[in-house]
Amino acid sequence: MENAARIGLVAVVTGIMVILGLDLASLGEMDPLRRTISEHGLGTQGWVFAVAVGLLAAGSGVIAWVLARRRFAGVLGTLALVSWSVGLLIVAAFPKHDWSVGPSVSGSIHRVGSLVAFLSLPVAALLIARPWRHRRALPAFLLGLGSVAWVVGIGAVVALATRAGLAWWQAMPLGLVERGLAATEVATVLALGVWASRSHSLTAKPA
Repeated sequence: MENAARIGLVAVVTGIMVILGLDLASLGEMDPLRRTISEHGLGTQGWVFAVAVGLLAAGSGVIAWVLARRRFAGVLGTLALVSWSVGLLIVAAFPKHDWSVGPSVSGSIHRVGSLVAFLSLPVAALLIARPWRHRRALPAFLLGLGSVAWVVGIGAVVALATRAGLAWWQAMPLGLVERGLAATEVATVLALGVWASRSHSLTAKPA
């Protein structure tokens, strides 16, 4: 089990590093404050972005499997973490809207995948980590709370912008906010993976 969890962690970290590399390589061409991470999926390096997100999804799936096998994650927590992985796979497979051309079916599917992923991960972290009352589960729980705070904050800005008649994507630095949320959620996955890789009892019980 420990080896499987470590493989999952390596896949997640590799995916993250590739996406960070794409961000750094495009600093002169793309404004990270306004442009979302998924913008990388539209360029000539789109396949690299898709592979990186696929690695993140696969690694997260392995971590979910290990947590379930160790009986650290119940049915609902496992389903939520798997939903995060499925959402990421959708993001990888379907590029976002290319607004220089116009909206597309692929872009709409991409948006649904993003919502599923970003909303599922905080739920998964809280459902899995909260019952354990253990120092190894605490980072995942706190990061899950951080993810919830991001989601609630974004939802509040969208609601206020809509009421004011503003375009919600112009009411905040969308690229920066998405990167903050993504960083928190990926850190949550890493915390879950580290917990899974360092815990040895398959029959552990929450406190």
